[in-house]
Amino acid sequence: MYADHIFGKSFAGFVILASMEDSGQADAIAGAITVSQLNRQVKTLLEKGLARLWVEGEISNLARPASGHVYFSLKDKSAQIRAAFFRQRQRGPTIGLKDGDQVLVFGRVSIYEARGDYQLIVEQVEPAGEGALKRQFEVLKKKLAAEGLFDEDRKQHLPALPGRIGVITSPSGAAIRDILSVLGRRFPSIPVVVYPAAVQGDAAPPELIAALQTAIRRNECDVLIMGRGGGSLEDLWAFNDEKLARAMAESPIPIVSAVGHEIDFTIADFVADVRAPTPSGAAELIVPDRDDWLRTINLLAARIARLGQRSVEDHGQTLDWLTRRLLQSSPQQTLLRQHDRLRELRHRLGGAVRQNVLRQRPRLSSLWQRLSASVRNCVADNSHRLELAARGLHTVSPLATLDRGYAIVEDVKSGKVLMSAADTSPGNDIRARLAKGELVATVQTIEDEK
Repeated sequence: MYADHIFGKSFAGFVILASMEDSGQADAIAGAITVSQLNRQVKTLLEKGLARLWVEGEISNLARPASGHVYFSLKDKSAQIRAAFFRQRQRGPTIGLKDGDQVLVFGRVSIYEARGDYQLIVEQVEPAGEGALKRQFEVLKKKLAAEGLFDEDRKQHLPALPGRIGVITSPSGAAIRDILSVLGRRFPSIPVVVYPAAVQGDAAPPELIAALQTAIRRNECDVLIMGRGGGSLEDLWAFNDEKLARAMAESPIPIVSAVGHEIDFTIADFVADVRAPTPSGAAELIVPDRDDWLRTINLLAARIARLGQRSVEDHGQTLDWLTRRLLQSSPQQTLLRQHDRLRELRHRLGGAVRQNVLRQRPRLSSLWQRLSASVRNCVADNSHRLELAARGLHTVSPLATLDRGYAIVEDVKSGKVLMSAADTSPGNDIRARLAKGELVATVQTIEDEK
């Protein structure tokens, strides 16, 4: 297929072939790609290498086929580029576009692979009169970015589940209806506070700032949504105000910006803690879906219940084990075990005693006989000695003296034995103890011993 180019160079498909004598010819042929592959690679390089951008120019060769797409060329004094404005990208009527219009086109650079045409895929078209506003926008954006107002490390995190949501917007606009509709569908139990403010015109920036300051002062919301529905660059210009941007940056309450549509960018979007593509998207960002939340809660509740049941069962087994140990170590059980042990020891002791008695019986019998004989001898000896002592005692006993006619005289009142006549007085009663019986008498007279 390369025979026509053997002796020369071909630039078709950016493939260069040298003569057959070239040592690298085989490698070059092996590395060749098709035109489709080339166009696909160029398309990839263009789309990845160039970010979305605004291009200013004049419309020419405008075409509106039945598909609804709009095709035109965008040109200036020295160059032009094909442009395709697909139907799904169009917002609002495009019937007003015509050849000769000076416009600003936002989109991405690509290539139509079938023809290899380099073109601009249009996402938004605005009159070129907005160019001055865009330049002001870019100047302010660079200024605030240099001051760090857009830095990620200063942005606040949104609460996982806010207790109250604040919305700063027009109370009569479509944005508040969209936000309330989404919030009511996703999590209707969260209360919403609306801080009304104009969102378009010269009065809008100060009213937005005042509403934000009111929300901060009242400190009743966990998160704020600030925004409005879509519109032209002039319609959204209030959200490019420098004072508003600085007030948002100083807010202690997290702010979600929700200005216009996904392709609309304002200074408020960059300075806010989180940017939402639309007001509805903001509502979806700040609250979870109630059904998903409830399912998660139910799953967690079921898991907690299972863990609780398992814990109860484990503790029940532990309690049973401890109860058995407690019963085994209770005083009653201890006494019962000791009683059984004592009964066993008593039985063993009785048996041992009986065995020992049986073994000791002959010896005990002999000892008993010896003890009996010894006791009898001891008793006989002590009886004889007692008899002798009694005789001697009787010999010296006063009673023996009485048998010989003497008497023992006592004072009746004091019981004192009278040893002398002087120990009593006339009129005193005396008792005289005889060998047999007693005499009681009254002393009449006392005679002194001569």
